Amino acid sequence: MLKDITIGQYFPGDSVVHRMDSRIKIILTVAYIVMLFLSSNPAGLVVGFLFLWLSYGVSRIPYKMILKSLKPVAPIILFTGVLNMFFMDGDTLWQWGFLKITREGVLMAVLMTVRIICLIAGTSLMTYTTSPIALTDAIERLLSPLKRFRLPVHELAMMMTIALRFIPTLIEETDKIMAAQKARGADLETGGIVQRAKALVPILIPLFVSAFRRADELALAMECRCYHGGEGRTRMKQLRLRYYDFAACAFVALCIVGVLLVNRFVPAFL
Repeated sequence: MLKDITIGQYFPGDSVVHRMDSRIKIILTVAYIVMLFLSSNPAGLVVGFLFLWLSYGVSRIPYKMILKSLKPVAPIILFTGVLNMFFMDGDTLWQWGFLKITREGVLMAVLMTVRIICLIAGTSLMTYTTSPIALTDAIERLLSPLKRFRLPVHELAMMMTIALRFIPTLIEETDKIMAAQKARGADLETGGIVQRAKALVPILIPLFVSAFRRADELALAMECRCYHGGEGRTRMKQLRLRYYDFAACAFVALCIVGVLLVNRFVPAFL
């Protein structure tokens, strides 16, 4: 299960999506999230799903990465769908006691499930196609107006990117610790909730120690390289907008307009 968590991973490539300005990718990711929540019927979500499918195809990221990124959060998606299915009023399809399944509940469960899937897969695509350094520069540039309020924008962007970058590292470290504990006879998969929680103690303590040690090593490495924040810092790769960045913005804007038109002229539930 831990190996299926792909948050923060970067897959190098030479596709158009990889070459896009990282600032535009962050803005378009936010716009895509807005587009998903603006969709109030299945037809609108179809637009969002097709856009996601096209984006993965253009970026040349394997479609199996969508399933891999969804596997760790599958219980949450299932739980959300079940809640929407049983707790909405409407035309009753099945009832047992106080539990009932309605037609509107089933449609809402499908809508919420597809929306969450597209949301996770769409945000994951940004990290799949953007290097941590480019992501740091993009966040810093987007938050640069906050410097007028004496906010440490560079340090904030650096911390956010380092935290995102170290997620795969900590997951790999956790997997190694669990394998080592199982080799020593630890039972991590049987018993009740309390027993499983107690079994996690021998994993969490070495994990915290390893995390603090890596943080100390990173701070020492940055200090040895004379890192002193964003003041006077230069960049090897400058962020520049190109024609395909504007084309991507126009395409996303058309998709949002299409979703709004679908919401207006297509019934909420087909």
